[in-house]
Amino acid sequence: MELRYLRYFAAVAETRHFGRAAEHLHMAQPPLSQAIRRLETELGVALFTRTTRQVSLTSAGEVFRTDVELILKAVEEAVARVGRLASGVEGVLRVGLTGSASYRQLPALARLVKRELPEVMLEVHTEMLTPAQELGLTERRLDVGVLRPPIRREGLTHRALDDEPLVLALPEEHWLSEADTVRVERLRDENFIMYAATLSSVVNEAVVRSCVAAGFHPRCAYEVTETSAALALVAAGLGIAVLPDSIRSAPREGVLCKTLEGAFPVRLALAWREDDESPLLKNLLEILERNEMFVAPVPPDGHEIPGEYP
Repeated sequence: MELRYLRYFAAVAETRHFGRAAEHLHMAQPPLSQAIRRLETELGVALFTRTTRQVSLTSAGEVFRTDVELILKAVEEAVARVGRLASGVEGVLRVGLTGSASYRQLPALARLVKRELPEVMLEVHTEMLTPAQELGLTERRLDVGVLRPPIRREGLTHRALDDEPLVLALPEEHWLSEADTVRVERLRDENFIMYAATLSSVVNEAVVRSCVAAGFHPRCAYEVTETSAALALVAAGLGIAVLPDSIRSAPREGVLCKTLEGAFPVRLALAWREDDESPLLKNLLEILERNEMFVAPVPPDGHEIPGEYP
């Protein structure tokens, strides 16, 4: 059944007049009458009762009209939705985030998308370290990732979002609890809670670099796979953790955050596939640029500037 026949039927059903319906459809009356006849033949039922004075719907025509209205409305909505998808103002954006980015950057990103792209739904995947996000992007399970460079997989590019200082997370009863600022060298004899070595954490690398620069190697007492788990162990008094400053945005009972002097910062960046030509991604990048979410341009070759950050 041709969709245009349904539109013809709807016009006649609305006007109850073939001449006015034809005028509304910008067509001659005879082709319209012929099309309605073909529709009735295809359905095997009369849709209109015709007299010299008026046109009225049969009982079957009344039922058909209700269904046709729903069909045409659905078609219109589908066409409009496709248009919005094609223009990048509707759809699903699959976002991966490191654990600490969930505390500060995720709320900021979510608010921005809600305000600028209200018909876009975020599918959020948290507690993903950089290697896992790189794999998710490469396998097209993620559209963008909020991760910590350097990026080691080919075919991905990124822009910097923030350069975060590392802070010290302490149990409330810790001997350094009264200090406002702590230097890294004072942590020489502490038990560290760190990300599992198998995760290739950029934060771990920055922590080790900071400690080595202060003359010692951190003693890892516990390994975790999630930032929330690290904070839970700190709250339990099992050790200290050196984590990105964004954890301050979600205070944890039993945990004190202290400014840490002598620690290297860690960069947070938005990453995506170089070959992704999605209008939604294009809109997102433009919105982030317009709202000054990017802190610095990435070098043309896509590699990190040596010595700028770990």
